[in-house]
Amino acid sequence: MDTADDKETMRVLLIEDDPLLGESLKEYLESQNCSVNWIQDDREICNVDIAEGYDVVVLDLILKYTEGEEILSEMRKKGIKTPVLILTAKGTLKDKEFCFNLGADDYLTKPFEPKELLLRLKALIRRTQPKSVVALGDTEIDIEGRTIRKAGKELKISKTAWELLLLLIKNKGRVVSTETILNCIWGNKPVGSDVVRAYIKELRKVLPPDAIKTYKGFGYKIE
Repeated sequence: MDTADDKETMRVLLIEDDPLLGESLKEYLESQNCSVNWIQDDREICNVDIAEGYDVVVLDLILKYTEGEEILSEMRKKGIKTPVLILTAKGTLKDKEFCFNLGADDYLTKPFEPKELLLRLKALIRRTQPKSVVALGDTEIDIEGRTIRKAGKELKISKTAWELLLLLIKNKGRVVSTETILNCIWGNKPVGSDVVRAYIKELRKVLPPDAIKTYKGFGYKIE
């Protein structure tokens, strides 16, 4: 079984209607251990749970059906705090100022080097990730060190269980739906809710009793 010592996957939502650029960015980011959901038709955004499912959003401003500025504004009005990097051909100071005032976290103009995009995304994640050490009862979870300790003893879990734990911690106090968990952890792989239950069971073996609450037929929550 895999272990939690493996590198964590960055979950990226890419909103870009240029087919060539979108495909190349998806391939590059996935080659750098990122999980990428690429939305080419911006009308599909209404079907995506941005708050629960992603670590960062890469957003083009010039889209076919909706302006990127409007998408960003709606995200912030709904209280979605997921960091957003604007990726666009609009390069004036006025454009940048407008987006930052709407709640953008970074701004990169085209053309650009893919590696610079990756470095900026990593920097955004570092600034917005949960605090390094999270305490759940008598259990201490070191996110940066990727370790779990109870009574001074380190406990081991699989890589998949660790990714699930981080997703729940990121949404601490909120119910994360089983559908969101499947999309974030397994992507398009043909797995079902029984697999999620198996990894929840693995986490419960190392966490305090009742640390993870089950909402039958919907999902799970860490208090």
